[in-house]
Order: sequence, then structure tokens, then C-alpha cells
Amino acid sequence: MSFFKKIFSSEKKDSNLSQEAKQSLDKGLEKTKTSFFSKLTKAVAGKSKVDDDVLDNLEEILVSSDVGVNTTLKIITRIEKRVEEDKYLGTDELNQILRDEIAGLLSETNTGEATEFVIPVNTKPYVLMVVGVNGVGKTTTIGKLSYQFKKAGYKVVLGAADTFRAAAIDQLQIWADRVGIPIVRQEMGSDPASVAFDTLQSAVAQNADVVIIDTAGRLHNKINLMNELSKVKRVMQKVVGDAPHDVMLVLDGSTGQNAFEQAKQFTAATEVTSLAVTKLDGTAKGGVVIGISDQFQIPVKYIGVGEGIEDLQVFNKYEFVDSFFK
Repeated sequence: MSFFKKIFSSEKKDSNLSQEAKQSLDKGLEKTKTSFFSKLTKAVAGKSKVDDDVLDNLEEILVSSDVGVNTTLKIITRIEKRVEEDKYLGTDELNQILRDEIAGLLSETNTGEATEFVIPVNTKPYVLMVVGVNGVGKTTTIGKLSYQFKKAGYKVVLGAADTFRAAAIDQLQIWADRVGIPIVRQEMGSDPASVAFDTLQSAVAQNADVVIIDTAGRLHNKINLMNELSKVKRVMQKVVGDAPHDVMLVLDGSTGQNAFEQAKQFTAATEVTSLAVTKLDGTAKGGVVIGISDQFQIPVKYIGVGEGIEDLQVFNKYEFVDSFFK
């Protein structure tokens, strides 16, 4: 039994993404797969065994697929070890070997095992604070996530604490109306912490299950961002003592290495406890999910694989690797 099958087979039985979700994932990763495997085919053309040339080419392919340099080196080192142990590895086995090693890498994070939109039991309201720069799909992700939570039977309240952009408040209002959930908002320029405070008070009064707070992401001044997010947290804790329960950073997967840089900047500015990687359907840079998950050791909870309201998915590493190598 291959390593992939050994670590994944028992758990895989429980990773029951719906058929529609699997199809959506396959379609969303199509550009990444096509680009990756066409490069891989060229790299092994005329070769019968995995040698130094093949490994050099593979390293270049992984880096160009935005898996990231550090994660690529880990994968190459693992394959080199297998070449050394097996003495001869045919290029026809390379797909399976890659699948094994990427699966092994993802398995080490102990995350990416969920298949449904759920929140921890005995935490009410569950407070999720969302961070990320403008343009990464932050507000859209919040809208789609609130839809999924409502669909799962949770009572959701939104807080429009990105008060530096009128467009952000209005966009969140549109999503709240579309999904049919309450939103707490103030005028543009209001104190974000004040909005967060009012949102939590409203959520407690309504006996809400989930609160999602949208916050501003201005990386050009990290100290101000750090101070602002710290203040928002402190003020929320006056209402819900252990809030926020999750600080989720939204990254645009189509930006590749820029997503790594944003993750680095935000994790330096505030504690980030989960990630959402968006726009994977429009790019060949889907490898960024593997690299970011490995490099930052922060769980990727959600991935965006299309524009539809159902196309925000719970990130399941078993289904992701399956789809990537299908």
C-alpha cells in the first residue's frame, strides 16, 4: 500500500464532500493541474528514471507553481531520499511519488480534515474576526461564509468594522440582504472597535451562534494596523470574554508569492489562527495552498474555487490532493 493510501485511506472514508462540491473543486483546480502536469510531462520527456536532471526540473516546476521555495525543498529532499533508498525510480512513478509526499506534508499540519461548515460546540456566540488587504475577496468570502453558516442552521450576525471604505460597508450590506441576516454598521470613518462592540452586544441580545467581524487591512502602516486590531480585540472582550475565537486571514491565491508576503506581514502584525485562500479557479497558482499551509503552519480552513455562492468550500486536504492528482 502506498504511503498516500496508508495515511489517507482510513480517514478518506469520512471526507464526504458532496458530489457537487467535488466537481466544483475539480473545476476550480483545473488551470493549476493543466499547467503543472504539462510542465511535468515536458520535464520527464525522454527520461525513464528519476535522476538529478528530473529533480532539478521538478524543483523549478514546483516553485513556478507557487508552492514556495521552502516547501519545494522539503518535497525534493523527500523524493531524493526515496531515490536513494530505492536506487531506481521510474519517471512513470513520479506522479504517485509526488502525490505521496504532498499528502504527507499536508498530513503533518493536523488540519484540513473538516467537510462541513461547523463551529465548535459550547462557544456561543462564536466570534470570527476577518483580516486581509483590499481586493483579495475578503467581503465576498464573509458573505459566502455567512450563507454557508446560515444554511447549516446557525444564526449569524455581521459587523461592518472596515469603516475606512464606504464601499466595504455597502458591499457587506448587500451580502447581508442577499443572505437574509442582520448586520451592524455605522458611518464611514467610525471607530472600528465601536462597531465590533455594538455587533457583539447585538449578537448576544439576539442569541446568535456566529458573529463575523469585517476589519480593515492596510499593510502600508503595520504599527497602526497592529494597534487597531488589538483595540478591536480588547473592546470585543468586554462583551464576550474570550473573543475573537478565530482570526482568519483572507489571501488571494491568484497572486502567488504576493500571498506569501501578505501572510508574513499579517502574522507579524496580529495573531492569525486560520486562512482562507480565494480565487483558485482563475489561476494556475493553486500550489500556493500547499506552500502557505506548510510554511506558516496555520490551518487553511476555506478555499474559493469559483464565483458562485456555493463555491466557497471547507478545505479538505484529502479531497484537495485527490482532485489535484486526478
